[in-house]
Formats: sequence, structure tokens, C-alpha cells
Amino acid sequence: MSNPFLAPSTLPYELPPFADIRDEHYLPAFEAGMAEQLAEVEAIIRNPESPTAGNTLVPLEASGQILDRVSSVFYNKASADSTNKTNELEEHLAPIMAAHRDAISLNPQLYARISHVHSERDAISDAETRYLVERYYTEFTLAGAGLPEADTARLRELNQELSTLTTRFEKNLLADTNDLAVVIDDVAELDGLGTGEISAAAAAAEERGLSGKYLVSLVLPTGHPWLASLTNRDVRQRIMAASRSRGIRGNANDNRELVLAITRLRAERARLLGFDSHAAYVTADETAGSPRAVADMLGQLAPAAARNALAEQAALEAQAGHPIESWDWSFYTEKVRVAEYNVDAAAMRPYFEAERVLHDGVFFAATRLYGVTFEERTDLVAYHPDARVFEVRDSDGSGVGLYVLDLFTRDSKRGGAWMNPLISQNRLLNQPVVVVNNLNVPRAAAGEPTLLTLDEVTTFFHEFGHALHGLFARVTYPKFAGTNVFRDFVEFPSQVNEMWKLWPEILANYAVHHVTGQPLPQQLVDNLVASEQFNEGFSTSEYLAAALLDQAWHTITADSEVTDVAAFEQRALSDMGLANPAIPPRYSSTYFAHTFAGGYDAGYYSYIWSEVLDADTVEWFRNNGGLTRSNGDRFRSRLLGVGGSKDPMEAFREFRGRDAEIQPLLRRRGLD
Repeated sequence: MSNPFLAPSTLPYELPPFADIRDEHYLPAFEAGMAEQLAEVEAIIRNPESPTAGNTLVPLEASGQILDRVSSVFYNKASADSTNKTNELEEHLAPIMAAHRDAISLNPQLYARISHVHSERDAISDAETRYLVERYYTEFTLAGAGLPEADTARLRELNQELSTLTTRFEKNLLADTNDLAVVIDDVAELDGLGTGEISAAAAAAEERGLSGKYLVSLVLPTGHPWLASLTNRDVRQRIMAASRSRGIRGNANDNRELVLAITRLRAERARLLGFDSHAAYVTADETAGSPRAVADMLGQLAPAAARNALAEQAALEAQAGHPIESWDWSFYTEKVRVAEYNVDAAAMRPYFEAERVLHDGVFFAATRLYGVTFEERTDLVAYHPDARVFEVRDSDGSGVGLYVLDLFTRDSKRGGAWMNPLISQNRLLNQPVVVVNNLNVPRAAAGEPTLLTLDEVTTFFHEFGHALHGLFARVTYPKFAGTNVFRDFVEFPSQVNEMWKLWPEILANYAVHHVTGQPLPQQLVDNLVASEQFNEGFSTSEYLAAALLDQAWHTITADSEVTDVAAFEQRALSDMGLANPAIPPRYSSTYFAHTFAGGYDAGYYSYIWSEVLDADTVEWFRNNGGLTRSNGDRFRSRLLGVGGSKDPMEAFREFRGRDAEIQPLLRRRGLD
């Protein structure tokens, strides 16, 4: 059988032919793809004609098609359904791929051609092509293409080493997370959980050969959603202790030395590139512009968040009758929420059946706003039996793309939730679009419904917002496809989409009891809306602790000598006024995958940075008639549809009519 990556797929929307893909296809395809792209780049730099966008950047954009095909499939596989073979191959490929990227982005002859085109960019009439020139010149310059050869040699070494270390960090985290899953012997210890959660724990234990036992699989953040329900305090403490001990146990999966090495090498690379710190290097090409701008914005929020959290803590301790520890917070939060607002999160789960949330919530909101429809394509095979394929069509019946949903957690899937493109739309190569959402919802036992928590519903809507961004973008060049926007802008569309979960017309359509068919009681809905700011001190504090911790690690300089991860983390949290043992950071350093493996290094602030835009946008929807097709079409055409093909803040201003204001965010989080 020929290698399926060597030519475009003939399946609908060029869906990768997963039924034909074998592990032995990956490495040869990577090798062929890298060789092909280097030959294509060589042809560009040997072109004797004067450099233009047409003979330099357009062929550069068209290069590497085999590599793109295999990369999108392999790295999704490595994250969503890893095996020993994919783990080994990913570690093998990490330095090789880093070297390949450097062979292009640090090529002095290619940079010279790009610089020439950039110097004459004002003569380019097409706005997207002109922006393409600007982006390539900026990215190559920041990557170090203009450095002396001696510095470039060291830069290549740093990039390869960092690629290896961040890959190892992710693999260690997955292994330690699986190893630390909490085994429960007696179902009585799971008192407080619903039957669906208990059956999910039993099924997870059965998959590991632990028949008759129950397994609490850890999630990526510090806090586990079941901590809100479990009545057994010792079990809650065991789960929190397991979560907090990831990467610090002195075993083969210990990530402390990796954290120190990664931050040290990033600081050295930043200095080599002319920046004081890695954070300065990263933010130079984001909407924030500088670490100072990030610090100023986060600094507006931290004191009020910490103050509100202390008031919340006092209320919890009054309810509990004892000091609140980190494993108590969620549990007593729910008790106070019931006492003050009559909102019982556990009682809402029967109204959030996963299939109904998908079709009558997530899909319904998209249909209402954008006119798109969704049809499951059971004839199309995805990369895992759990992954389902849906065809997305526009209001006129034309095809938009394919949406792949992989809902359930498993040991082979890394924690968290995310969106990946498998095929990225662009007109240059006449490519369609295929996107995938991965979540980590515990699977109920066979024959039982999967019931979601409100947090899981929020995550579902959030990640689907990324999917819509990927599906709706219509651009000429692959560089601008889908969510290829600045890191501190990319969360904006997804955070807008998660807001629709509680809008009355959306909630009423999906929040239906899975047994009785009765809607979520209106009084409970009203109480839920009234409690939206409840516990925001905690939520904002745990997020800011992680965001500021990320900044702290990446504002150290190449001269800094950090030797103790725990001491550095404690000092950083104290400096922020967020060193409250009852409120640990959403992610501590050794399991902070976003920043040490996931591309959010010095960029975890982007969630709340984007939320400024999100809160302002949602206020615009409220003031302009709500979830109407005309409002959806405006948001789609002016923001989602442009992908990365123009400056994102320019796109926002075209939608909103002005720059974003922070007041809606402050009101939302109770910080005004």
C-alpha cells in the first residue's frame, strides 16, 4: 500500500484517510515532506528574478504540503490517542522538526528576498498579500534570521533542545497523571456523586483491569470537578494531593528539572534575539506588545480578586465550621451556593445530557446565529472509534467543512480540551476545512447517559467556538487559516461562544431532564443567573495565579539563577498577593502544560486579555437585539471569517466600531 500522506485525500473535504493510516506511514511521510519543502525553498532562493510576493512568498506558502498533511494527523494522534510508538516518534521528531523549521526561518538568502519584498510592500494592491509580506518579515526577523552566523548556530541548538524538552514535559505529565489516578475500593467513599459519575469511575477502573474498584482520573487543572460533590473529606484530600503532586515525586516523570531547563534556555534565546526576557520576546508580536502591558492589566485585577476571594473564604468557613483547605473549597462553595442562591450544581446534571447539549445546545446556537446545520456522517471514519464526524452546511446548503468531535477521556489522551485543524481552508491550494474538538468527559457505563457538569458544558461551548473560527475563516493563504491569529486574540471567539450556554433561548432548548423530559426549572435558571458572580474571587484568583506565574517564569533573565521550583513559585505567588494555600494556582509549574508544552509560554494571560474583548462583544449583542442572524452574520463576516488575514484589533474595531473597554469585564467578574 502506498503512503496515504503522499497525495491529498480523495475523501469528502479531504478528510484524512484514517482507515488506511498505519504507524509505519508517519516517519517516511515526515522525511519525504521535509525533503520536498527544502527543495521547494531552494527553488525559491535560486530564482534569478527580482524578489516579489508572487515569486517568493506565494511559493513559500504553497510549500510543504506533504509535511502539512502528516503533521496535522500525527500531532493530533499524539495528543488524543497516543501509544508507545507515537510517544517515541514524537520525541524522535522534536529536534528534527525544530531543525527543519530553522532551516527555513533562519535561511539568510530567503530572508534577503523577503526583506526586499517588504521594502516594496506599499506597491502591493491586495491587502491580504500586503499583510502576508508584513507578517513574514516580522516573524523571520523575530526568529533571528538577521543574526550573525555564530549566533544563528547557537539559536539552532537552543530551538532543538527546547523542542525536545517541551515534548518530554508533556509525556512525563501524561504518564504521571495516569499513574496518580486515585483508586477507590468502596463505593461508599464516592458518596455525593451521581450514578453516572460512579459508573464512569467503575468503567475507568475496569479498563485498567481493576474490576470491582473505582478510578478517579485526574483532570489537567489543579481542581477536580468531583471535589464539589464528594462528601468524604479524606477522599477529597487524596484527589487534591494526587493532583498537586504531579511532576514532583522524584520519579522518572519528575518535571522540576525540565521547568528549570526550559525557562533557562528560553531566557538565553531571548537575549540572543535582543530581548531582556522570553516574555518580552513573545509579547513583542502579540496584541499586548510588552510584559509591562500584561502586568498593568493583570495588576488591575489581582488585588480586587484576592480581596473578594478572602470574603468568599470567610463565608465558606462559616458554613464548614472549620478552616477551609484547598480540597474543601469546591465542596463548601456548593453548599453556600445552595444556601444563598438555591442553586445545586449536582441537581442540574440530569438536565445536561451530553448528546442533547451537543445537538440542542452547541449546534443549535450556531444554527441560530449563523444559519449552519450539522449532519453526522457515519460513513466517514475518524482516527478513533470515539471520534464522530459531522458535515457542516451553510444556510444555502453549500458545504462549510467537517467537524470531528472526540468527547471522552482515556489514558491515551492528554488532559484538557482543545481544537485542532486537520485540513485548513485556503484558496491558494483550493483546500477545504476539517477541524477536531477534543474534550475529556468521563464516559458513563454502557447503556447509561453521559451527564455533564455546568463546567463541562461551558468547556464544550468554548471549544466549539474555536471550531467555528476554524470552519468559518475564508482566506487566500494557509498562514492565515482558521485560528492562526495572535495568541492573545485566539481565545476571544471561543470565549464569546461559551457565553451562549446560559442565554435563555439556548438554555431552554437543551437543558431538559434526560428522564422526565421536563425543562430546567425557571426558578433554578433565575437563581443560576443571579449567582453568576458567586465565587468569582476564587475563579479569578486561581486563574491570575497561573497567568502571573507564567509571566514570572518568563520574565527572568539569562543571568537569573533559579534552582528551586517550589521556592520560586511560592515567592512569585506571594509577590502577587495570591499565595493563599486554599486557592492554589489553576496549574502549578510542573503540570502547567499550557506554558511548558502547549504553546502558551508567556501567553497564558491571553485568556483574560481576550476576555476584555469577549465581555465587550457580549454587551454589544445584548444591546443590539441578542442572538439574531444579522448579529451572527456581522460577527462571522468581520471577525471569524477573516481568520488571521488582517490585524486582529483592526478586525475588532470594524466589528465593534471602537476599541474594547475593560468595564464590561470588571462588571462580569465583580471587580468594579
